[in-house]
Amino acid sequence: MTDRRLRDNCGARNEQTGRQDSLVLGVIPARFASTRLPGKVLLDIGGRTMLEHVWRRAMLADSLERVLIATDDERIAAAAASFGADVTMTSPLHTCGTERVAEAASGVRSGIVVNIQGDEPLLDPAWIDQLVLALRHDTDAAMGTIACPLHDQEQAADPNVVKVVCDASSHALFFSRHPIPHDRHHTGVTRYRHVGLYAYRTAFLTEFTRLPPSPLEQAEGLEQLRALHHGHNIHVTTVTAGDDEGFGVDTLDDLQHVRLLFTDRSVTGA
Repeated sequence: MTDRRLRDNCGARNEQTGRQDSLVLGVIPARFASTRLPGKVLLDIGGRTMLEHVWRRAMLADSLERVLIATDDERIAAAAASFGADVTMTSPLHTCGTERVAEAASGVRSGIVVNIQGDEPLLDPAWIDQLVLALRHDTDAAMGTIACPLHDQEQAADPNVVKVVCDASSHALFFSRHPIPHDRHHTGVTRYRHVGLYAYRTAFLTEFTRLPPSPLEQAEGLEQLRALHHGHNIHVTTVTAGDDEGFGVDTLDDLQHVRLLFTDRSVTGA
């Protein structure tokens, strides 16, 4: 996307005054104190910060009528403002990104809120559109997320790669860091890798942050299990993805891998 088209899209979204209750809001939660890679959202990838890459990709999504960067850090806020992003300051006391997203969304009248991870510079904007469309159509779901087929056995065994299994209605049955389902009889069942992109109905997002954590959530370290534990449906939209699409940067090795992809022009910035 050219800078001109980015500016045009920003202007078009800012001019929208109607349908406020059905507005689709995108929020990118960004904090500096990442445990494994501090300050990662401000690290350089191909001449831009990781955060700017994520924001530019979010701005390519047709379904998002406004995109906010939510942070509690003045360094991140200044960086975001420098490339023209809409920034909101949030509490430093949040324990997870969802709480930060909920606070940012509380000041905007919207129907759906999309939580866009600030450490996924290879996010496909079309996935956001597919996710929003699926949640609009599935009235039984309180929230939605994305998954893609997982064929790499090394990734299937990697606890950093979250897996998901679904029912016939594309509602999540369970998320796990273990390779689920266990293919006991070697049937060749397809496993699915969860991509950490979420869309919430705004009312449920507020409710979710008030629900107590569940034992399963605490055991797996996956907060989406809180919704399942309390009886809420999560619609899972299946997409086709390459090995690097939806790739999150959690470690220095991850960062170096993404930098190489940009350097050898396997991918390009928005």
